[in-house]
Amino acid sequence: MQYETLMHTFEPIYDNNSTILILGSFPSVKSRKQQFYYGHPQNRFWKVVAALTHEEVPQTTEQKKKLLLNNHIALWDVIARCDIIGSADSTIKNVQPNDMNIILSGAPIKQIYANGGKAYELYLKYCYPVSEREIIKLPSTSPANAAYGFEKLCEEWQQILRETE
Repeated sequence: MQYETLMHTFEPIYDNNSTILILGSFPSVKSRKQQFYYGHPQNRFWKVVAALTHEEVPQTTEQKKKLLLNNHIALWDVIARCDIIGSADSTIKNVQPNDMNIILSGAPIKQIYANGGKAYELYLKYCYPVSEREIIKLPSTSPANAAYGFEKLCEEWQQILRETE
């Protein structure tokens, strides 16, 4: 495989009731194909959020948006454009970040969370100097994060509920 220069092509999810913002790094190949977040069936993001909010795991894009917005969760990615090989965060280079002010000025965000180490690292490098808003690193919901079983992921992610109440 070789590097591709890609743009993030779908909108952030948020409204004027969103109190937390969860940031990924950049959409995977499956997510880019589906034009929505966490499209890989093995990614545990939707299962974790559903478990924490005691709701059914959403199947459609509309159900996913509703789950997020009903629970005051905004969702986006740090990167607007980058060079990447497939879906591998480790290959990301030539980053152009998204403008976090789009959400931060349009929603009462109390806390920002990173879905994994790469999103955390990229946010600190590219977005924090502009936003000056702290971010908390959560373990990645990616299937590549084999160190965290589902229960342990839910335990770590539980802290997002404090900001959604």
